[in-house]
Formats: sequence, C-alpha cells, structure tokens
Amino acid sequence: MSGCGRMLAPAGARIAGAGACVAVALLVAACGGTEGPPSSSSALARGIDAVFADLDRPGSPGASVSVIRDGEIIHSRGYGYAQIEHGVPVTPRTVFHVASVSKQFTAMSVTMLAAEGALSLDDPVQAQLDFVPEFEHPVTVRQMIHHTSGIRDQWQLLGISGWRLDDVITTEQILRLMSRQRELNFVPGSEYLYSNMGYTLLAQTAAEVSGMSFAEFTASRIFRPLGMERTHFHDDHEHMVPDRAYSYRPFPTDEDNGEDGSGEETDTEYTKAVLSYANAGATSLFTTADDLARWLDNFRHETVGGARVMEMVKTRGILNGGDTIPYAHGLAIGEHRGLQTIGHGGADAGFRSQVNWYPEVDVGVVVLTNVANGNPGGRARQVAEVVLAGVFPEEAPEEEEDQPASPADSTSFPAPDAATPGGYAGSYYSPELDALYHLEATEDGLVARHIRHGDIVLEPSARDEFVTDRWFMREVRFERAPDGAVAEMRVGGGRVRNLLFVKLPGPLPG
Repeated sequence: MSGCGRMLAPAGARIAGAGACVAVALLVAACGGTEGPPSSSSALARGIDAVFADLDRPGSPGASVSVIRDGEIIHSRGYGYAQIEHGVPVTPRTVFHVASVSKQFTAMSVTMLAAEGALSLDDPVQAQLDFVPEFEHPVTVRQMIHHTSGIRDQWQLLGISGWRLDDVITTEQILRLMSRQRELNFVPGSEYLYSNMGYTLLAQTAAEVSGMSFAEFTASRIFRPLGMERTHFHDDHEHMVPDRAYSYRPFPTDEDNGEDGSGEETDTEYTKAVLSYANAGATSLFTTADDLARWLDNFRHETVGGARVMEMVKTRGILNGGDTIPYAHGLAIGEHRGLQTIGHGGADAGFRSQVNWYPEVDVGVVVLTNVANGNPGGRARQVAEVVLAGVFPEEAPEEEEDQPASPADSTSFPAPDAATPGGYAGSYYSPELDALYHLEATEDGLVARHIRHGDIVLEPSARDEFVTDRWFMREVRFERAPDGAVAEMRVGGGRVRNLLFVKLPGPLPG
C-alpha cells in the first residue's frame, strides 16, 4: 500500500459484503496507475521506506507509518514484525498500544462535554469525583488537562509503593491510590509537571458526566464518527485483540549496535517488554496508524467537536504568573522548520509512538513502533522532510560536528552524617501509599529494603539527603524532630515530590 493514495470516505459510508474485499483489492492494485505521476508516488514511497530500512528485516520489531494530506492517505505501510516469535509482520491493519498519544482523546472528551455545558473546565475535580481528597489548594479540571494541577504521577507512586510497571494495573487500583493522597507536588497552576494521574481522573470525569464508560463514550462520540474502526480504549488486560503488536526492547549484549568486533554486522537480539495495563485515560489507546491519520485530519474538517471545540483543544495552558506553556489539551504545540506542529508522543514498555499534524499544509504523520529504541519522534520528522520537501519555510539545520566530551564530574558528596548511616536506620511507613521500607546501615552504606524491590542503596548527596539509581525513588531526604532525632523520610524526584514516610517508633514484630 506504500505510496497509494486513498480518499477517506464519510464515516457513514460502508461497502457491505464479501464484494467489498474484492473491490478494495482491485482499487489497491490499480492505485499506482491512477493516482498522479507514478514517478512522484514511487519517489515518495522510496523516501519514506528509507526512514524505516533498519526495521524492515527478518526478526526485527517494526513500525507502521501513515501519512495523510488534504484528507487523502498518501502513504500507509508496515515494516518489520508485530510478533517476532510468531513471524507476524506489521501491516497497516496492525493494532498498537500508543501510550500517551491517548491523552488527546481524553482531553477531547472532557472538552466536548464542557462545550455542551455538562461541566466547566474550571470546576474543582471533586465536583465530579468525590473520592478525590480536598487538598490545601483546589485543583480544577483545566489544570489536570494542562499538567499544572500538582497531582502526583500515578506510575511513580505505584513504583514507590512496590509495583512493577509490568504488573496488571487496573483503574480501580489507581483510583484507590489517589483517594489516599494528602499532598500535592506544588500549588496548582504555579508549575507545569506531567501527571498521568491527572489524565486517569479526566477519563473518570468524562465517564461520570456522560453516564457511559470512558471506552463507550470515546467509541460513540469520536472513533465511530471518524471511521476509526480498529480503535478502542483497552481497559481490560484479558481482552483479546486481533492483529495486535507485542512490544520488545533490545537485549543487552557485548556486541553493541549489532557489531561483534569483527567489523561484520550481527543480528540484534530482543526480549519481550510486557505490558498488562487495565486502565485508561492516561494511556491504553489501541489503534492503527491509519486510524490515527483519520483523527489528525479532524483538525482540518472538524467533523467531530466542531470549530469551537477544536479551537479549545489547541489552547495552551497559562500558569498563575501569566506564562504560557507549550502544552494544550493532550497536545504539544511545537514547530518544525518554520511550520507549526500539533502532536504528542507516547512510551510504555517497548511501545513508542508519535503523531504530528501540520495545520498550515493539512498534512498529518503517524509513526507507531513496538520497540523501545524505535525513535518515532525522529522518524516522524524524517517522514515529514520527505513529504514536505520544498514546502518548509526554513532550511534544515546543518548537522553539528561532534564536540569533545566534557570532563567527568569529579564532585564528591559530603558524608551523610557524623553519626554514620546508622542514624537513619529504622522502619518508615507511608500512609498515602500504605507502603513500608526498612533502612539499615550495611558495609555498602545506607540501604532501603522493600519486599518487592529488594535492596536500594542510598548514596549521600548532602546532609540528610541521598540519591538512588531507581527511577521511582531518585531523591530521599530526612527530616528531624526538635531534639535532632530523625523523624521522617521524604521521597521524590521526577514527577513525585516530598512523599512522606513516617519513622516508626520501633521494629516491627518478626
């Protein structure tokens, strides 16, 4: 199908029966001879194929790409394998988990309901979700849309609690975690900090207001009207999905970058990157590249939502101090060589995705991959360079020469405490997570022990402050009582700040 132009039919138009398959097959077969000069179509296909040449080989995870221009899909093709172990190739019909690309549909749902008067974007979150605690400063729906709410991120909270991200994680479990929260990362509206929890709450808001499940609402109000027939929010990890891709990551070997030291290329090895999410809103959209191209084209024809809603979803957030952030309603507003872009990326397990819409030229690019180093953002821009050659108002930047590496940072951290790491030893409990860590002084220094995470070494960074090599627990700070004794541990770094662990007065039984 590469290089084959296809006009999108209205959502209500359908070709019924077995004859539809024959008709479509004949159309595809004839397409190269009927859609413009074959040379230009072939050149486009060759240029885009070159972007994915490294994935277009046996035994490799792959990618699906779709390009839409003025309502016509002008290139749609799969590369590599959707399921390596079963030899299933990626095709335009392959269904991918697209991670945070999901967020624009969640924001669109809430924005549509707001435009209809069913809620206000300036409502406090508790107006629809009474299980959300009352914080010192109120949080609004609009602030959750723009990631300015201060609500802590669900994945990092789960990680600190002891979860692995390849566990089965349900919406109900996430909401129970939210119901225990007592503090925010910052005063709402004062900062931008990405929060997946906010988007899970937005999906729940849409469900509560509409009286439908989130999956049902998005299917009836967005996907079916746009003809996105292979798209759904996947909130049941046991739901079987035909033609789905599995996700992979490169397996670490001594032969880095596919070379064994002999100068000859070797095959990269891969391992499964398991994903078992059963939650939706922040993530879990299952879809195809062509279906996402149909969604991008809605920025042109505005069939779903209408002009008012589509203008709202492109509106960037404004902080309390008046600064405008690049993030709109589940969309990042950016620029590529002088052309505005509206898009978003996604990353979960080994899935990587990117969608970009170029509103000034009515072109959309979708790249979906099922390998952790798939680089869909870079590939999407390369595809756009092929499709929009000669259209960009600005020249491509020249490649910079490699610069000498900076000398290694030789900063030495101070000793944690004159009283030795033993002064921090004890058991620490988080009421917000119902989680427990045991800290012990060992020959390796201070170690935090957890029933699932094992030993986490705390490296000193300043007095009463430590760092670790775990993504969910980058920073640890201890706070002292008036008598100087350690009383609390605060955990954070990244998208969670100052999470409280109280030091228990004595050892636990057993």
